[in-house]
Amino acid sequence: MAQQVRILHTGSLLELSRRLRAAGGENIRQSMHRRIRRAAEPLKDDLQATMRGLNIRPPGRSTRPGGPSPTTRPLRATIADAIRISVRTGASPGATVWVDKGRLPPDLKNMPKVLNDGRVRHPVFGNRRRWVNQWAQPPWWDTTVRRHTPRIEREVARVLDDVRRRLE
Repeated sequence: MAQQVRILHTGSLLELSRRLRAAGGENIRQSMHRRIRRAAEPLKDDLQATMRGLNIRPPGRSTRPGGPSPTTRPLRATIADAIRISVRTGASPGATVWVDKGRLPPDLKNMPKVLNDGRVRHPVFGNRRRWVNQWAQPPWWDTTVRRHTPRIEREVARVLDDVRRRLE
């Protein structure tokens, strides 16, 4: 699973970044930064919504009730809250959407990748002598990103064209 999504037109963004610095257009740079972030926001929101609604089920027995969670933190909401956006317009310009592992508890650091793969193997209520497999709808991350990529690329290209026109 790609832990992060990078929306880059590196050559175009690097050229514009240099021209912005040369022109001293701080207002133009802030506008470009804001518009690129706005282009990536729907992807972040959709990734969070997909994670919060992800169906994780036991094999074959989807109607059998489970017990209360042994932890107090909700898994899907914890992962959804760790999804972040970063926009850079400096030396390495672009936008990145990623799961910030620093915002996840230590025992959940690999869980976004595991859920994207589709199989979650864990001990039953912490009993390390009894393990169970659960299945998630794979690949939640890849499918959502693929659905948003053409729109984001179009919007970033439009932003770059507008900035180019303003600099000329």
